[in-house]
Amino acid sequence: MKRMRRIMHATDFSSASSSALAKAVELAKQNKAELLLVHVLAAIIPYDPGDGYADPYLYIELEKSTRRQAQSSLEALVQKVKRARVKVSSLLLKGTAHDQIVRAAKNRRADLIVIGTHGRTGITKLFMGSVAGRVVSTASCPVMTVRGK
Repeated sequence: MKRMRRIMHATDFSSASSSALAKAVELAKQNKAELLLVHVLAAIIPYDPGDGYADPYLYIELEKSTRRQAQSSLEALVQKVKRARVKVSSLLLKGTAHDQIVRAAKNRRADLIVIGTHGRTGITKLFMGSVAGRVVSTASCPVMTVRGK
């Protein structure tokens, strides 16, 4: 097996992602690889249950706030990885999670994607879907899934 140079970890900041991050850091150390942390912001869909009108300013501010919070969480992970003495960078994207993760892995020439799974089954999985499952089925590089604790 060839040496991995770039490992991508896709995170949603959940406990499942935390387990996957630990594995990604371990693999990056073993391979002396760069670790790319990726988080995808979902689009905020305007909805007002009242009279049907919602001030666009509200959504602009909500989007800005969400972006700031995600950037802060991503930066905290970057610092954690740096303390483990692994070369790290981060990417904050917007759109459909599995599409953006797969596209970023291809554009950044990732040798491996490490992603956490929540372990949903049955009806919950049917309605919630599985970002990890979609990444596994569409990525052009290997994908390692790590079950959350």
